[in-house]
Amino acid sequence: MSEGRTSEESATVGLTGYGTYVPEEVVTGEEIAAQSGIPEEVVVEKMGVREKRVCPADDDHATDMCVKAAEDALADAEIDPEAVDVVLYHGSEFKDFVVWSAAANVAERLGADEAFAVESYALCAGAPLAIRQAKSQLLADAPETALLVSASREEDLVDYENEDSSFMFNFGSGACAMVLEANPDESRTRATVRESAAVTDGSFSEDVVMPAGGSRNPPSHTTVEQGLHTLDVPDPDGMKERLADASLPNFERVADDALHRSGYDRDDLDFVALTHMKRSFHDILTSKLDAADYYLDEYGHVQSVDQILALDEGLARGLVERGDVVCFLAAGTGYTWAATVLEWHG
Repeated sequence: MSEGRTSEESATVGLTGYGTYVPEEVVTGEEIAAQSGIPEEVVVEKMGVREKRVCPADDDHATDMCVKAAEDALADAEIDPEAVDVVLYHGSEFKDFVVWSAAANVAERLGADEAFAVESYALCAGAPLAIRQAKSQLLADAPETALLVSASREEDLVDYENEDSSFMFNFGSGACAMVLEANPDESRTRATVRESAAVTDGSFSEDVVMPAGGSRNPPSHTTVEQGLHTLDVPDPDGMKERLADASLPNFERVADDALHRSGYDRDDLDFVALTHMKRSFHDILTSKLDAADYYLDEYGHVQSVDQILALDEGLARGLVERGDVVCFLAAGTGYTWAATVLEWHG
């Protein structure tokens, strides 16, 4: 047990800094409509994408974006890279190379020479679960400081001519980073990390896939010619029907469980940082939770980056204040719903 940590019960984990990065190139809802043949009003109002950021083909790979966000997070936390004990990547599996550690690459490029690198993958539910994982490790093991990084450019995998995958037309690009520390000085603590909850319904595990590229259907000239290296939904109607029954109650369940474990209930919740989703469902869910929020219609859906983007915009607009209870609430195909509660200090 490291110095200053008397027991797991008395120890705390704090968020001491965060950073974001989004590429400069913008795709508008109008452009998505033109590529897909879907009316612009549907893209902007129903899908909730006024615009989103995308990466140039030969630049802003996952690790590039993580490094930029991490540099801002470390500066925000006022710590040097050498002080980081673990670098945890919780972003997209679509990264610079396949079967490869983005976390190790980011640690090396930052100069986090004392850190070990590890990855955690929960698709778009990644942020609450990565925080939960890092908090547990900081409390139970020797590390004192964790750097969490995430990036996505899965917009590259979207085929705008495939109507079956239209719910992914909101995919955008960007990155975030968070610094978590065990027992940080109060003056440097932006938020205290409280408790988490998650639930998975594995019946959705094959509803969203890239048909080729894995061991079942390895890449070949044929798979490339047939366009099998973009994301697809084999049974879109069936998925929507089953998800309609499962999604709202599971979002509410994990939010309520995380709040309860943290000593709160819905009446205490001040701000929810929510995964980007179609506007109507977003409005239903946030009305149920009765909390302030920021809708990411100028970013689209940036996988597990969404929660920090929403928090950052909420802070900029005065929607999050000192003493507020914040919930990072997310869902990822598979299908996993996850929540983590933070007490905001400012």
